[in-house]
Amino acid sequence: MKRSSVTGRRRGASILRPAICIMVILVAADTLFTEAGNSNRGNNNKPTQSTLAPRFLTRGHTYRAVVGDTLMLPCEVENLGSYVLLWRRGTNVLTASNIMVTRDERVRLIDGYNLEITELEPQDAGDYVCQISDKINKDQVHTVEILVPPSIRAVPTSGQSTARKGGSVTLECKASGNPVPSIHWTKKSGSATGSTSPTRIGEGPILTLERVDRQHAGVYQCTADNGVGEPVFLDMRLDVLYPPDIAVEKSWVHSGEGFEAQLVCIVHADPQPTVSWFQNSFPIQPTDRRVMSSRGNKHTLSIKHVQSEDFGNYSCVADNSLGRAKKYMEVSGRPGPAEFISPPWSRFVDSYNMTWKVMSYPPLQEVRLLYRKLLMNDTFQQPGRWHDVILTPTPRSSPEPSEHIMSFHLRGLQPSSVYEGIVQAKNRYGWNEVSDIFQFYTQRSSSEPRLEDMELVASSTSRSRGSSTVTKRTLNSCQHFLVGVLTLLLTTHYTLGHV
Repeated sequence: MKRSSVTGRRRGASILRPAICIMVILVAADTLFTEAGNSNRGNNNKPTQSTLAPRFLTRGHTYRAVVGDTLMLPCEVENLGSYVLLWRRGTNVLTASNIMVTRDERVRLIDGYNLEITELEPQDAGDYVCQISDKINKDQVHTVEILVPPSIRAVPTSGQSTARKGGSVTLECKASGNPVPSIHWTKKSGSATGSTSPTRIGEGPILTLERVDRQHAGVYQCTADNGVGEPVFLDMRLDVLYPPDIAVEKSWVHSGEGFEAQLVCIVHADPQPTVSWFQNSFPIQPTDRRVMSSRGNKHTLSIKHVQSEDFGNYSCVADNSLGRAKKYMEVSGRPGPAEFISPPWSRFVDSYNMTWKVMSYPPLQEVRLLYRKLLMNDTFQQPGRWHDVILTPTPRSSPEPSEHIMSFHLRGLQPSSVYEGIVQAKNRYGWNEVSDIFQFYTQRSSSEPRLEDMELVASSTSRSRGSSTVTKRTLNSCQHFLVGVLTLLLTTHYTLGHV
């Protein structure tokens, strides 16, 4: 029984609180009206401004303010007299005369009846009415718009997405703010792009990527901006799952006995792959001489103190849950391919000094040089037959790897001609690959006029037979041209004279 009576008292008190507040407002208003009425009765014979109708000195306006700022809404009234000035928002009364009705501590009256709101929040947006409580209910309306800087969140909230190679993926970035923010996408580069600004790859809250491959993997940045404050950014990571992809630094590795050989393959894969090495299809086990290492995507097989049994075919094999890839390499003691170092233009009309270099750890045993002339005119190019030259290099006793430089002077060539040559070298491990084709050119013969010489002779006098012939031809052409011009002029003159 005691508990019910206490509960009843509490309910009664909670019901009475609003009523008490209303009574306080009414009493205060009644007091103001009574004092104003007594004052008017005592001064009925004196004309005062209180007898004039109240009038707003300020006008309604639309205000835009950023969330967190302070906003002042003006309300100045002339001839208020005994009337009560109210501030309300919708049906909620904020102030009555100088009395604060709202419990919001951010709201107060300053400099008379101007309403100030501090620490603005998004929910403060709306219409604020300054109202004169008389029979005609005059009021002034201010519209408040709260500007909110952009904020963004990722979908999914983890900011990470995964896709398989060849599939599609959607990245979503939801933004809020007032005004509604605009959104664009860029891709952050994990490689060296210098200071170049990333380019936009999409607009709007959703970015869809089709037929993705490993180049699509990385960090994508969503940027939201609405002109209020600074733009905001959000990073989202995309992982692309794909089977291994292998590239080798060198498919042919040159080495020699007692020296070192390094085989390198670059492996890209997600999930992370396992990498194995094979020689002639047999798995390689690590030893003191054969060391396997990896750094990032780079996988290396180092063979120290190379022996004859180390020469042969090797393969780099990468596996993950999505597939397998394999690339082949060869470790060889044969010479490296020949590289030509002589200039292509000969200093002679009937010969050419050809120079090349070959890398070989053991001494070279034999070198083969082949060359031929190209038969050329304005419409076709036809090679001649090969000339084969066998050379025996000078023996070298040094066991160090060396760059063998050799030369051979080709004689009996034809002037003003184009030739091409190839070189192949042999050491005790065998012949190397044939070199790339090298083209070279012989000089013109002294009796053969050059084009620039012909042009010069045509414009000057020369004592040589060739020059005089060209000069005669040129003069004959000029004479024919002049005769034609004179004939045309005479014909024209004759025709005009008979018109």
